[in-house]
Amino acid sequence: MKRFLLLLLLCLIIPLPNKAAEAKRPNILFILVDDQSPFDLKAYDPKSPLDSPNLDRLAAEGMVFEGAYHMGSFSGAVCTPSRHMIMSGRTVWHLPIAPWGKKTCPPNLEQNTIPAVFNRAGYATMRTCKQGNSYEAANRLFTVRHDASKRGGDDQSGSTWHGDRVMDYLNTRETSKDTKPFLIYYGFSHPHDTRDGRPELLAKYGATNHSDPHSLPSLHSKQPPLPANYLAAHPFDTTHSDVRDEMQVSGVWNKRDEASIRNELGREMACSENIDIQIGRVLEKLKQTGELDNTYIFYTADHGISIGRHGLMGKQNLYQHTWRVPFIVKGPGIKPGSRIKGNIYLLDVLATLCDLAGITPPETNEGLSFKPVLEGQKSTVRDTLYGAYSGGSKPGMRSVKNGDWKLIQYEAPDRNVMETQLFDLSKNPDELLPEHGYPNLAKDPSHAAKLTEMQGLLLAEMRRLEDPWRFSNQPSDNLPPPPTAQAKQGKGKTKKTPK
Repeated sequence: MKRFLLLLLLCLIIPLPNKAAEAKRPNILFILVDDQSPFDLKAYDPKSPLDSPNLDRLAAEGMVFEGAYHMGSFSGAVCTPSRHMIMSGRTVWHLPIAPWGKKTCPPNLEQNTIPAVFNRAGYATMRTCKQGNSYEAANRLFTVRHDASKRGGDDQSGSTWHGDRVMDYLNTRETSKDTKPFLIYYGFSHPHDTRDGRPELLAKYGATNHSDPHSLPSLHSKQPPLPANYLAAHPFDTTHSDVRDEMQVSGVWNKRDEASIRNELGREMACSENIDIQIGRVLEKLKQTGELDNTYIFYTADHGISIGRHGLMGKQNLYQHTWRVPFIVKGPGIKPGSRIKGNIYLLDVLATLCDLAGITPPETNEGLSFKPVLEGQKSTVRDTLYGAYSGGSKPGMRSVKNGDWKLIQYEAPDRNVMETQLFDLSKNPDELLPEHGYPNLAKDPSHAAKLTEMQGLLLAEMRRLEDPWRFSNQPSDNLPPPPTAQAKQGKGKTKKTPK
C-alpha cells in the first residue's frame, strides 16, 4: 500500500512527457528571387541550359509545384503587391497599397505579417533581400535585417552579398549556441535587371553586359536558344506596352531581335546560376550544423518574366511564363521527387508557414494552407485561379484558369484595346498565338460555350475578390471608380514605372 501511494505521489509531482512539447519546432528557410520564369529551371523545362545543381537537387529531394501563381498587380512594379501578398496573406485588392486599400484592409496590418507572427511565436527571424518595392513596414520587423539592392557582377555588388549575410547569421547562431527555431527570409536582387553577371558565368552562357543602346550584342553558340513562343513584337498593345520593363531594360531596351534576346537570356542564366551557388553554400552550412533535416526549404520568385516570350520583356502580363512562378519545397515529411499541381498563390505562404510551425495564422490572413498538399493528402487547394494586371490603362487585363482552360481579357479604352484570348493548355502549353500559326480559340465558334463559361468564371472571381473594375462586356455592378482611376483619368500614357 505504501509503495502504491509513493508511486501515485511521484506521478503527481513529475509530469508525464508531452510529446507535442518535446517535438522540436521546424526551422524555415524561405528563398525568394526577383523576376524568374519557372521555365528557367530544369525542374520545369528539362531542356533549360541553366546549370543549377543545388536547385535540381532540391527538386529531386522535395516537391515541385506545377501550379503556383502570384495573384497580380495594380502597379507596373509588380513585385510590390506580390511581396505584400507574401508577407500578409492578403488578396491583391485587399492590400494596404491597393485602390480602396483603406477600406478593404485593416489598420496596422504589418503586425500580422510573417516576421511579426513568428517573432511572437518565439522564432528567431532574419532577412536579407533587395531594398525597396516591397512591404517596408513588415520588413523592418525582422529581428536581424540586411537589405540592399545587389545586381552587380562581383561578390560585393551581386548575389554573393546576400549569401554572405545568411552565412554570417548562421555562423553567429552556431557560435552563440542559439537553439531557437529560425525563420530566414533569404531574398536576392537578381535575376531582375540589370543582369550584370559574374564574368566567368557570363562567358559560360555566351553573354556580355551589353550597354550600348545603339548597337546589338554579338550572337554566340553558347547563348540560350530563343523560346518556343518568341515573337519579334507582341501583336497588340497589352494595355501598358510603354511601361519601363518593355522600353528601358538596359541591354535590350525596346529591341526584340534574336541577338538582344538570346544575350539577355544568357545574362539571366548567369545571374541565376550565381543564386544557385549561394543557395548551395547555405544548405551545406545547415547540413554541417545538423539543422538541415529539421528545416523546411521554400524556393520561389515574386513573379515570372518574359524576356522575349510573346515579344515581351517584362512582368506586366498574364501569360504562363510570367503569371506562374517556380515553387519547390523540401522538408520533413515531404515525399522526395514528388510533383503536384497545387494551384497555390504566393499569398498562401503565410498560412502554410504557420501551419507547419503549429502557429495559429492571424485573422487578417486570407490565404489557404497547402500543408495538406505537402503531406500528400490532396493535390490542389483550389480549382479556379485568378490573375490581374491594371498597372496601366484601366481595366487592363485579367485572367482566369480552370483545369487546362485559360482566358485572358484585355481592355484599354484610351488605347483602343479590346482583346480576348482562350487557350487549351493541354494542347497549347506555350500559349502560341496566331502569329505563331496557332488559332485563338476565343474566335472559334466551336469553342463559344467554353468561352462563355470562362467569362462567367472570371466575373465570379472579380466579384468574390472585390476587383474594383469591370470590362465593358460585364455588368457594372454599380461600382464607383476607385481613387486611382479617378486620379488617372485623362492623364494619358504612363512613361515610366519604378523598378
